[in-house]
Amino acid sequence: MILDCAGKPLDLSVPRVMGILNVTPDSFSDGGRFVAPAVAVARARQMVAEGAAVIDVGGESTRPGAAAVTADEEIARVVPVIAALATELPVPISVDTSKPAVMRAAVAAGAGMINDVCALQQSGALAAAAECGVPVCLMHMQGEPRTMQQAPHYADVVGEVCAFLARRVQECVAAGIAREQILLDPGFGFGKTLAHNLSLLKHLPLLQELGLPLLVGMSRKSMIGAVLDAPVEERVYGSVAAHALALWLGAAVVRVHDVKATADALKLVQAVQQAG
Repeated sequence: MILDCAGKPLDLSVPRVMGILNVTPDSFSDGGRFVAPAVAVARARQMVAEGAAVIDVGGESTRPGAAAVTADEEIARVVPVIAALATELPVPISVDTSKPAVMRAAVAAGAGMINDVCALQQSGALAAAAECGVPVCLMHMQGEPRTMQQAPHYADVVGEVCAFLARRVQECVAAGIAREQILLDPGFGFGKTLAHNLSLLKHLPLLQELGLPLLVGMSRKSMIGAVLDAPVEERVYGSVAAHALALWLGAAVVRVHDVKATADALKLVQAVQQAG
């Protein structure tokens, strides 16, 4: 499966690493580090050199309790960085947003993918994504980012996440988005307890039955911290282990902060998978 990301191909016949580039002051792990466009561009270059096959640029934190930002502010944060990266880097640029105006501005600036934690459910997002004509990633989230971790509850987390994503795929196709342009993200840490997250990871092959590539993001998240009893800055090894498991269980893309370490783990996973 090769996605056409605004003229830049993303070959998913083998698993890929997506590098996280947060141009925000308040993201949970790297908030404030890459706000300046020149610093953000340098970080993106580094991640590509380390093995990132796509760079995901986000201008609004979705951590629990984070303050919302306007579409204009988000555009001001992401568009200069996307425009610079799109002309310089050989890999596709993804925009991490839920706002239709940001989607349009980002794709106009050179973004080749839309990564939406709200699965294109905000008013106008579905039409905007169809209009933009680039691949989209639909993520499951129970609730909304500011309050999603207050009391998440499921009767069957794996079944409910699968059902939600299946419905959203149908709605996207009905709106004019080609099925071949869709990736799915179970939404680790978005309205889920540790038990929910671990169950989703264990049963990732069941989500594969939806027949679309899976994008998985657990990098430095609280689920890693809970298992290891470790602060954010000490979750690298756990994150790499979790993503190696996800790749072994069928993930097509892993979205990470620590590109080099994850890319090395990916090579080992592939070597074992390809062994006789």
